[in-house]
Amino acid sequence: MSLLTESQLAVMIPTNKEIGEWCAALNEMLPKYGITTDKRIAGFISQCAHESMDFRVLEENLNYKEETLLRVFPRYFGPGKENPAEYARNPQKLANYVYMDKNRSATGALGNTLENDGFAMRGKGLKQVTGRANHAAFGKTVGMTAEEAAVYLLTKKGALESALWFWGSRNLNEVADTGDVVRLTKIINGGDIGLADRQARYAKAMAALGGKIDTSAPAAASAASGGTLRRGSKGDDVKKMQAKLGLTADGDFGPGTEAALKKWQADNGLTADGVAGPKTLAKLLG
Repeated sequence: MSLLTESQLAVMIPTNKEIGEWCAALNEMLPKYGITTDKRIAGFISQCAHESMDFRVLEENLNYKEETLLRVFPRYFGPGKENPAEYARNPQKLANYVYMDKNRSATGALGNTLENDGFAMRGKGLKQVTGRANHAAFGKTVGMTAEEAAVYLLTKKGALESALWFWGSRNLNEVADTGDVVRLTKIINGGDIGLADRQARYAKAMAALGGKIDTSAPAAASAASGGTLRRGSKGDDVKKMQAKLGLTADGDFGPGTEAALKKWQADNGLTADGVAGPKTLAKLLG
């Protein structure tokens, strides 16, 4: 018997156009990692959906503008450092600079020592496995070399299995059983970036599965205080953003809101990705 139906998954990753393929892969692989209860399924899928924009982004986007490089990689670009203009819109050159071990501290080493490792071993999969060491560690669990894993991670099955590998390595089933999305997020993200969106996704997933939300779990943080809003988000925070953009504040983040946000971001020197993260919200709502 399947754990998930396509209609249930469509609620969880609404912008994905390949629901059937993802649903089949999830039904095949979730049981292998003990993800068989509502809380575990909702926890896993909601976290991965946030990280990968509804299972649509399977590799790291390193196609940055010059000004974005200065914000995202201040350690590597700026006065007395590399000229960002030489790396802008050049993902391979960028990755082979910022992700090579020779340019990183010992604590930030990724195992990237061979030529082109930075780019070849860039973040991939639903959980962005990054670096030769991590590619090799994951590859070992599926009988592959780091190079073979780098290719496998860009397939649906590989992207999913790598996220399951990460989930299992952190014993996240036990955390998911508590319904504590805040703790899940901190372990997965290292902080609480996108917490509001992750909790909204979790609530939708639980509703689709027929489960109940544990009201004793920590409440969702407001988007304005550090969460992320993107297409598909709903609620009062979306209304506040829409009002600032001069739109009808219906609380539904759809294509029109996304287009307006992209234009506002471009006009205000921010990355025009149509996603309202902490920086965008702080500037827009502040």
